[in-house]
Amino acid sequence: MGGFILFAILVIARAHSSIAALVIQGPDKPVLENDEVTLECLFSDSELNTSQVHFEKFSKYMNNWYRLEEEAMYHRCIPGVILRRETGQLLLSIRSIHSYFHQGLYRCVADNATATDNSSQPLAITVNYMRELSVYDVSSSSQKFIKENLHVTLGEDVEVECSTTGSEAPQYSWQKYGEDWIVPSPKLRLKNVRMEDGGDYTCMAEHPTLSSLKKSSTISITVLPATNGRLHQAWYDSTILVLMTSVAVAVVLVVLLSITVFLVRRAKQAKSTKGPIDDRSQKKPIYTASVESLPSTSGDKQPLV
Repeated sequence: MGGFILFAILVIARAHSSIAALVIQGPDKPVLENDEVTLECLFSDSELNTSQVHFEKFSKYMNNWYRLEEEAMYHRCIPGVILRRETGQLLLSIRSIHSYFHQGLYRCVADNATATDNSSQPLAITVNYMRELSVYDVSSSSQKFIKENLHVTLGEDVEVECSTTGSEAPQYSWQKYGEDWIVPSPKLRLKNVRMEDGGDYTCMAEHPTLSSLKKSSTISITVLPATNGRLHQAWYDSTILVLMTSVAVAVVLVVLLSITVFLVRRAKQAKSTKGPIDDRSQKKPIYTASVESLPSTSGDKQPLV
């Protein structure tokens, strides 16, 4: 009877352990870029530990799963990921999640399991993001990036466009400072520009499903008189060029002057540290018997000094 009970307990324990499955826990909805995210591997049976479990991430470029370890993450350039085990827990922390490095599928896998179901169901992490806005002058066939200011001539047609990239296509709008109108488009067109059209214009880009994710960029449009508009624009461009050239020349002159002063000072120091010539080494007695002596009739051998 006792043997039967022991056998029954073993069967129940084995069945219980076979039912226990690996589970990965993490965010169940898209996260915002630069947020902190933590994943955890655990068994459905809390009594089992995860000492023989590891994380894996799916590579869409290699089309396979790879183990997340310190060395593997280093070679695959996955920054900001920390693996740690705490009191039977296996945790993966991403301090500042990025769409390029961290978005994708994750799962937990048991090291010593031989069954085909030794891994958890994959967890998909989606990252919502939006890059900074760029504004271009598309009035002509070639696009021109607008950093802050755009100078146009009175009566001309102007067309500017803002663009960015994000996890989803954003919704664009234009608005002029001090006005209550809004243009729901990435492009702003001004026909037959008037003097009062000058001012600050702001482009807004908003994520379609996450209203808190938005970017903006402001440009200033200056309208020049029609009679001398092109002349003013040319004068403005040439003035900027002259100023930049003058600054470059001034920098070169300062560098040359500094080098000259340094060389002059160094030459003076070298001259001041050089002592008087010691010509004692040149004083050498000359004997009459030597070939260096002058002809003498006295026949003495005293040195001629």
